[in-house]
Amino acid sequence: MKPLPKLGLLVSNAPLAVAAADEVRALHDFVDLSDSDAVVALGGDGFMLAVLHRVLHSKRPKPVYGMNRGTVGFLMNHYSAEDLAARVAKAKSFFLSPLMMEATTASGETVTSPAINEVSLLRETRQAAKIEISIDGKVRLEVLSCDGALVATPAGSTAYNLSAGGSILPLDCDLLALTALSPFRPRRWQGALVSNKSVVEFRILEAERRPVSAVADQVEVRDVVHVKVRSDLGRRLELLFDPDYALDDRILMEQFQS
Repeated sequence: MKPLPKLGLLVSNAPLAVAAADEVRALHDFVDLSDSDAVVALGGDGFMLAVLHRVLHSKRPKPVYGMNRGTVGFLMNHYSAEDLAARVAKAKSFFLSPLMMEATTASGETVTSPAINEVSLLRETRQAAKIEISIDGKVRLEVLSCDGALVATPAGSTAYNLSAGGSILPLDCDLLALTALSPFRPRRWQGALVSNKSVVEFRILEAERRPVSAVADQVEVRDVVHVKVRSDLGRRLELLFDPDYALDDRILMEQFQS
C-alpha cells in the first residue's frame, strides 16, 4: 500500500480558517513545509493566491490542496477535517504556469514580478489611459483609450478578468485572456484570446499626462511606460482537487450565470 502523504499546513487569519485549523490539527499530524509532500491551505481564493506565490518562490514547489474557509472558494475543495491525508492522496492534479511581468518605468527602472492570476494596467488619474498593444512584436491595437487592460491566466480568468467582462478559460487550456477595462475607444473592443506562448506588450502613450500603474497580482509598479507579459512555461504550480470536485463543470456553469 502506498504510504499516505506528509502534509504541511498554512492557515488564513480569518476566524473561520483559524477555527478549522484547530479542528484539523486535533485529527492529523502536520510536518514542516520543507518536509511535506503537499501543502494544505485553509482559507479562501485570496489566501490560495498568497500560498501559491509562497510555493512558487520555494526551492521545491509542493502541490497545494485548498479547503474553503473563505467566501467564494472557487479554487478550493469543500471543507472536512476527516481523512485529510487520504483525500490528498486521491486528489487529481491541475497544473498552471504563472505569468511574468517586466515593467519599465518613466525613470528607466525595470521591475520583474510573477503573477498567478493576472497582470493589470490601471490609470492613475482621472485622465483615461492610452495604450498601444502588441502581440509577438506586431502592433495589434494602435490606441486603446480606457481605464486599463489586463492579461489573465486560466486560473485568474474567473477573478478580476470575469468582473471586467473577460472570457472564462478552462484551467487546462493553452490560452491567456487579454481584456480591456472600461474601453472608450475602440468602444466595442472588449479584448482577445491569445496563445500562452505569445508575448503581450503594452506601450503607454502620453505617459506623463496619462500615468499608468502595472500590477502583477499584488505587486504594483507606478508610472510605467512599457510592460511586457509572457507565460513562464518553465515553472508549473500543482493544484489538487477531490475526484468528485467538478472544476471543469464549475467553470462552465460560471459562463451561464445570470
